[in-house]
Amino acid sequence: MKLGFIGTGNIVSDVIFGVSKSKIKYKKIIISPRNKKKAQYLKKYFKKVIIAKDNQDVINKANWVFLGILPKVGETILPKLRFRDNQIIVSFMSTTNYQKLKKLIKTKSIIIRAIPMPPIRLGKGPVAIFPPNKKIKNFFDKIGTTIEIRNEKLSKNFWAISGTMASFYELLNVLSKWLIRKKTNKLDAQKYVTLLYSALAELALLKSSKPLNNLVNEQTPGGLNSQGVNELRKSGYYRLLEKSLKKIYKRL
Repeated sequence: MKLGFIGTGNIVSDVIFGVSKSKIKYKKIIISPRNKKKAQYLKKYFKKVIIAKDNQDVINKANWVFLGILPKVGETILPKLRFRDNQIIVSFMSTTNYQKLKKLIKTKSIIIRAIPMPPIRLGKGPVAIFPPNKKIKNFFDKIGTTIEIRNEKLSKNFWAISGTMASFYELLNVLSKWLIRKKTNKLDAQKYVTLLYSALAELALLKSSKPLNNLVNEQTPGGLNSQGVNELRKSGYYRLLEKSLKKIYKRL
């Protein structure tokens, strides 16, 4: 199997790292030359990575083609490219829905929308896909955990949630900077905050079969955590988070 990637941005790089370190069997990874610096880095880092002449060359050489380009770019270039009917096409394009993709690509190929996230380079994290597909599920299960969605309208909810990643990183940034201002060593501050939230997420995952609200309610009444969450609730912090989600959803 030969895997082709159109676009060499951050998420494509993360997927390639995940694939290259996984048990997925493939012959070559063909990448587009759009981002020359990243393309050269990936070629140097992984022996099976080759740089194509252009986007059409990626398609010509690959069995599976991954679209890791911005929606506006994709909607401009895809109608000019020629795909084969026996190819599998996986799109990471956020605001280009399934029906639009079919019109842009004009082929009988299998087309899947997927939402990989940066931890995929570590072989971790969820990957929501639409429509369900056994081959794609097996592929992403080797570098993460696949969640199959049977309704594209529902998949928009997952795309919206994926748009909160930077907000989470900003939370870590704010907390670590607070510690630094209190004369904590920068490395110690960042290590403490990232380890704390990594462990909290792991614990939440362990208990995810039960309502997550239980984790909030089990905090000691009048304790530090109870005070913290109540003050943020009163300030409208969580209402603003939901408002942000609604705006992201609307854009989708």
